[in-house]
Amino acid sequence: MPPPIKRIVVDREPRVVDPPPPGPGGNGTATPGVLAHSPTLRRRHSSAVAAVERMAMRELSIAYGEKVAVNSVSLPVRQGEVLALIGPSGCGKTTLLRSLNRLTELTPTARRWGQITLDGEDVDRVEVTHLRRRVSMVFQQPNPFPMSVFDNVAYALREQGARKPKRPALAPAVQDALERAGLHSEVADDLDRQALRLSGGQQQRLCIARSLAANPDVLLLDEPCSALDPISTEVIEQLIVRLREQVAIVIVTHNLQQAYRVADHVAFMYLGDLVEYGPVEQIFHRPAAKRTKDYVGGAFG
Repeated sequence: MPPPIKRIVVDREPRVVDPPPPGPGGNGTATPGVLAHSPTLRRRHSSAVAAVERMAMRELSIAYGEKVAVNSVSLPVRQGEVLALIGPSGCGKTTLLRSLNRLTELTPTARRWGQITLDGEDVDRVEVTHLRRRVSMVFQQPNPFPMSVFDNVAYALREQGARKPKRPALAPAVQDALERAGLHSEVADDLDRQALRLSGGQQQRLCIARSLAANPDVLLLDEPCSALDPISTEVIEQLIVRLREQVAIVIVTHNLQQAYRVADHVAFMYLGDLVEYGPVEQIFHRPAAKRTKDYVGGAFG
C-alpha cells in the first residue's frame, strides 16, 4: 500500500518570491552555480592604497620527478590586493604557493625552472631564511607552538637578532602584531595563556600574528579557513581584506564563495596550467575560457 498523504492546512495563500535580477554575465544572467544562489555575496570593498607589484612569476614550471605540477605560469603578486588561486584538487595551486618562498625545495624530487622575483630580485639570490621572513606562510591547519600566546608572537622577533631581547622590549611589537591580526582584544588580559587552549579560529589568527610580527612583504595563506567554523571563517576573511593594504596576500582556497568574497584578482588553474587570470568580477561573471565558466558554475571540481 502507498503511504498516506498528509495535507498541510495554511491560514493564508503562500507568497511567491521573485527570482533575483539578471546578473552581469554575457547573456544577461549571472554564471550559474556558486554565485547564482547568492546575488549579494560579494563584499563591495576597495583598497585605499594603489596596488604595487611585490612579486612576479615568469614562465614558472615545477615538476616532481617526471610529473609536471605547474606548467609555465606567469602571474603578478601585488600589495593592495588579494590574489586567490582556485582550481580542483591536484591542479598545482599549493605547489605554486609553496614555490614563492622556496618551500618546494624541501621535496627531494622537486625541480623548478622559470623565474620568481621579490621586488625585482630573483628569489634564488636571496638567503632562504631571510626570504621566508619576507614571504611568510600560514598553513591549512593552525600550528601554534606549545607555549604562551605572547611567546608565540615573540618567537619570530627573538629569532631575528643575535641577542634575545627581553619581554618588556618585545611587548610593543607583540601587541602590534596581535592588533593587526584582530586578536589582541580577545587575549590582552592573559597573554601567558597557553596558545593550544585557544579556539581554532583564535589559533589561526595567532599564527597570522606570528607571521606579521616579522613584518613580511608577502603573506601566503594555504586554505586558512578549511578547518574553521563559519563565524571564525568570517573573522579571518575580514582580516584578509584589511591586511591587503599592508602586505601582498596570496590565498589558495577550494571555497569559490570565499574567493569571491575576499579576492581582487583570481587565477584559475587546471592540471598545472593557468587557464585564466583576471579581476574577480571577470572570472566569476564574464569568464573568457569555457573551463573557467564550467568550474565556477559547478560543472566539475
